[in-house]
Amino acid sequence: MNTAGKQIEIPALYMRGGTSKGVFFLPQDLPADPARRDAVLLRVAGSPDPYGKQIDGMGAATSSTSKVVIVGKSTRSDCDVDYWFGQVAIGQPLVDWSGNCGNLTSAVGPFAIHRGLVQAPSDGVATIRIWQANIQRRIIAQVPMRDGQVQELGDFELDGVTFPAAEIPLTFLDPGAGGDAQGGGMFPTGRAIDEIFVPGVGTIEATLIDAGNPAVLVDAAALGLTGTETQARINGDAALLARMELVRAHAAVAMGAARTAAEATATRQHTPKLAFFGPPASYVASSGAPIDAATIDVAARIMSMGQLHHAMTGTGAVAIAAAAAVPGTILSRILGGARDTLCFGHTSGRLRVGAEARQHEGRWEVTKVTLSRSARRLMAGCVYVPASAWDGQA
Repeated sequence: MNTAGKQIEIPALYMRGGTSKGVFFLPQDLPADPARRDAVLLRVAGSPDPYGKQIDGMGAATSSTSKVVIVGKSTRSDCDVDYWFGQVAIGQPLVDWSGNCGNLTSAVGPFAIHRGLVQAPSDGVATIRIWQANIQRRIIAQVPMRDGQVQELGDFELDGVTFPAAEIPLTFLDPGAGGDAQGGGMFPTGRAIDEIFVPGVGTIEATLIDAGNPAVLVDAAALGLTGTETQARINGDAALLARMELVRAHAAVAMGAARTAAEATATRQHTPKLAFFGPPASYVASSGAPIDAATIDVAARIMSMGQLHHAMTGTGAVAIAAAAAVPGTILSRILGGARDTLCFGHTSGRLRVGAEARQHEGRWEVTKVTLSRSARRLMAGCVYVPASAWDGQA
């Protein structure tokens, strides 16, 4: 049949999770072939877009909103659903499946209930066991229920999200030792701090950690920064962004996440993420609210897809909590010692996280990280893509 000029409709939910938004799908509603699936998801988001706006798609031209999620019934006995996360590049034909989105993780449980993938109590809390297929890790979501429906509205406030909603506590189980770890542990190189030589930049001290997502944690001072910078300050400095990408890309090689720095930049943009930290300092959040140095333990900023994130990635928060709980990391050094709980200041405000760490056979392990998020349906229905994208012709 000639499908020229036709569109295909695909059932989907458009959801906010934490400080991110994305389009959620059931696996059976997308092509099974990975290449065709990615072509469809690129078209859903409106990528690649040389104008950088994603006008012809559901993306909103930021790393926090150019995202897709697939959730299906789990094939594992210890989990209820399997969850795949795709970070859609804005200007390139790339869907990066290398890591998780901790923010959108908060919407996975509600989506599973909305789509009938799991049974939930009429009232109380639904415990959803999630298998994060990208990073091969388990996450527990506690989803509030009322009158047989997911309780989406409430008074839980999350800095970076305008309106309050219902709280969804998340527990990331054994978040360390992701698939990229060379030595099979939370620290891919086996060290809490590495020295990385970056051509054109110099030697940078960094904690290379694989917890939640692979991450590169550096002292802000090593980049000539304080950790309290705004998006405008960072994203408006092309030379600084280029230096940061060089650091991230060379750290990716050191972690075993890419063979070359060029490969990391071309095909591995979502992970590892680069985060930088400074001692507590007062600053003004993006909302205009003052952040008092006395209310935070450390100032934190994180890069996402080449830009400073508007708040904090969920998996970045996991990595921060894990690194803070282990002696000798960049973060615990700035904190003046290891912490099992901390409150850090990010671009949009503050976030409190906790971690449980232990030493096992001479190696540090983080058994769990806890934090809270919220989630809400924004739209339910279908998204449309040209039939040529579905057929793999465009």
